[in-house]
Amino acid sequence: MNLVPHPTRYLFFTGKGGVGKTSLSTATAIQLADQGQRVLLVSTDAASNLDEMLGVPLRNAPVAVPTVPGLSVLNIDPQVAADQYRQRVLAQMAEASTEERNTVREQLSGACTTEIASFDEFSGLLAGGAQDFDHVVFDTAPTGHTLRLLSLPQAWSGFLQDNDRGASCLGPHSGLKMQESRFNAALATLTDPALTTVVLVARADRSALAEAGRSAQELAALGLNAQRLAVNGVFPAAQASDAVAAAIARQEAAALADLPAALQPLPQVQVPLRPFDTVGVGALRQLLSDTPPSLSALPPAPADVQAESFGALVDQLAQAGRGLIMVMGKGGVGKTTLAAALAVGLVQRGHAVHLSTTDPADHLGDTLVGSLPGLDVSRIDPKAETARYIEKIMAARAPGLDEQELALLREDLASPCTEEVAVFHAFSRTVAQARSAFVVLDTAPTGHSLLLMDATGAYHRQMTREFEGQPALHVVTPLMRLQDPAYTRVILVTLPETTPVSQAAALQDDLRRAGVEPWAWVLNRSLLATGTRNPLLQARLSGEQLQVRRVASGLARRLHAVPWQAEPPVGLPALQALATTPVSGASS
Repeated sequence: MNLVPHPTRYLFFTGKGGVGKTSLSTATAIQLADQGQRVLLVSTDAASNLDEMLGVPLRNAPVAVPTVPGLSVLNIDPQVAADQYRQRVLAQMAEASTEERNTVREQLSGACTTEIASFDEFSGLLAGGAQDFDHVVFDTAPTGHTLRLLSLPQAWSGFLQDNDRGASCLGPHSGLKMQESRFNAALATLTDPALTTVVLVARADRSALAEAGRSAQELAALGLNAQRLAVNGVFPAAQASDAVAAAIARQEAAALADLPAALQPLPQVQVPLRPFDTVGVGALRQLLSDTPPSLSALPPAPADVQAESFGALVDQLAQAGRGLIMVMGKGGVGKTTLAAALAVGLVQRGHAVHLSTTDPADHLGDTLVGSLPGLDVSRIDPKAETARYIEKIMAARAPGLDEQELALLREDLASPCTEEVAVFHAFSRTVAQARSAFVVLDTAPTGHSLLLMDATGAYHRQMTREFEGQPALHVVTPLMRLQDPAYTRVILVTLPETTPVSQAAALQDDLRRAGVEPWAWVLNRSLLATGTRNPLLQARLSGEQLQVRRVASGLARRLHAVPWQAEPPVGLPALQALATTPVSGASS
């Protein structure tokens, strides 16, 4: 099975979180290498798990995969990229004064520098930086973050075209002119169908296909028109041997029969659901094999781990009376659905709730499908927040500036970096609302959320420096609120599968390093409670049990489970049922 029968030099795999981008991109890279090609597999996801899948350490330089001759892997680590970028910019300022260098060093301390430094590494690969390889396969972050990344070559090329003065989070604009040719080359490569193909990855699920359809349109608007659709994990209808399997097959067939208009003309490949987790080179080679793997019909062992119901989690959270509830995790694990259910459940228990999202791919409206008294719903919209932030800065600073200074300020605010700053300020306002009511925050997928946490930490350090030695002032930063267990409760959502659990564990480690302690874990879409006897599903259950035990034996302080449901919990009645009804068999 070939996802791209005639592969171009650059292959991008993108889609909604949890649809299998990493599995399919890695399997494709292995397939090309097995055919004798020299392949570089690049992850642009800050929460990449390629190291676990391939059994090799990830670095900001290519690392050969010993078990796959011809394949190397590279991870664009945002923090490493930012450090290297700062060093390069400051090295160009050898003749500058100490004051000028300190000013630039401060400009380069923000979180937007982290994002753009990652983009700088990414654009370098597109502008001729991978000459030792025949193909470069990009395993991207979930859709919203990837669209932002792919739009940056165009944004920065336009910004730098006429600007050679001023400064931004990338340092002095005059120093950036040397980057302009690289940005332009990256843009030309992305928009050349002879060089670049985008594989839109989805599941046979209406929401995943709808997001793929929106992505197809947005990518076409950026000039990326060479697109293909890969539908991953399709349940074989011929194996629908019990009620659960039949319900899965029925749902998927209905979703595929009603493809969004933007996807209908695209070449399409369907990858069948496999009875194994795609971890390890052997499993990844089998993923695209045309030979069906054998199935074990053995029933799963008896459940031996108890997890509380989701309704019990809402009861426990409601006891606080107010506070911030952050729902976090890998893309595609059901964060939006569970965040909405938490908010609806708290309203049912008599509380006023503000439900918001930081995810660029906003799904709250599609999940709620209605309004509820006591529930206020909002979105941190990057474009709207950027416009608001620019208006605020111009109103505050413009009156005291002459014409030249005003021109410099306008140039600085036109920088793509401004969006990151604006989104952080909106996030901070949302966090502060939890002083008097419940705020439930549906966060972006892991990598994007970690960048937002980086911005929160950078702001905290800046405030600490500014007010050092002034004990009379009591400064409370957003990071301090996130670190306060009486103010903030973080709920980690995952699926009972190897990769999502590993990424949730890595996210927990990152949060703990920032002084934020997760409050509870939720295992979503568990098949163990369904009682299925279908051989294909049973073959997957032994792996699920291992992950449930793994979470319960030391990762989670509190563990809750949500069983797989024949009908997705969409709409207020379904969300209310999820938040209030303890599901029998919710133990795993």
